[in-house]
Amino acid sequence: MRRAVAAAICGVLLAWLTTAGRADQLRSLPHGGIERSYVVHLPAAPPAEGPLALVVVLHGGGGNADNIARQSGFNAESDRHGFIVAYPNGTDRRRPLLNARGRPGLLTWNAGLCCGFAMENRIDDVGFVRAMIAELGGAYPIDRRRIFAAGMSNGGMMAYRLACEASDLFAAVGVVAGALTVRACTPAAPVSLIHIHGAADENVPIGGGVGRRSPTRTSYPALTASIAAWVDANRCTQPPRQTRAPSGVQTLEYLDCRGGSAITLHVIAGGGHSWPGGQRLLATLDAPSAALAATAAIWQFFAAHPRR
Repeated sequence: MRRAVAAAICGVLLAWLTTAGRADQLRSLPHGGIERSYVVHLPAAPPAEGPLALVVVLHGGGGNADNIARQSGFNAESDRHGFIVAYPNGTDRRRPLLNARGRPGLLTWNAGLCCGFAMENRIDDVGFVRAMIAELGGAYPIDRRRIFAAGMSNGGMMAYRLACEASDLFAAVGVVAGALTVRACTPAAPVSLIHIHGAADENVPIGGGVGRRSPTRTSYPALTASIAAWVDANRCTQPPRQTRAPSGVQTLEYLDCRGGSAITLHVIAGGGHSWPGGQRLLATLDAPSAALAATAAIWQFFAAHPRR
């Protein structure tokens, strides 16, 4: 049995060596009667012994896989630490002018109360992500204890939904400038959470409600409500440890939660609706705060919180 497993791993690694270092791969995956797609990035260096972690990175509303890869810089983090990154694309209605120019449209995720086409059409995004992970698991040696999701804005809301409805898959999720927008969230297993939010976010305001710059006019729950729901779901028993950095980042850490899970919240003074430490894709978008490198912080948290 061991020889068969070793031979299988060797075969996968041989295939890896012939593909790693090439351009990221855009893949199609039919799901729910829709032709879905995602981009997969393999780390530049050959993998070490054993299976690798997988990080699913979810774009914000109106974005796409390419946007969030550039915005977050997760490819470079993957190359440094040797994990696989998958960037799935959301859905939108047909937009002939944009589509004719090779642009996918204003893609969104069905994160419950938000957003756009995906929410209005009740797109099964949880099922799509499950199917994507199953396909990746058949192609690469993925560690089932180290599957994670991270997202920005609507993508962060989708990461929360995955934690709610796919806790059997995900060990931890990372949310940037998002909120818990699922009406009923009852994860069967604990899922660790790192949430990063700008105190001056006017799209998804920290105090909840409709943001002054929100394009969807959605009324979001307050950040405290999202965190409190997760503290309850993970049955954290002790008050959080609180720290404040000279950079203006206030941190709350819940460390005594069921199944070895944890919750970390970073609130950035003056931070807007952006990926801290990331790339500013348009001049009309908020400038990313330099007070925290979100991608490095998220990966460090993920690496410390595999499923037990």
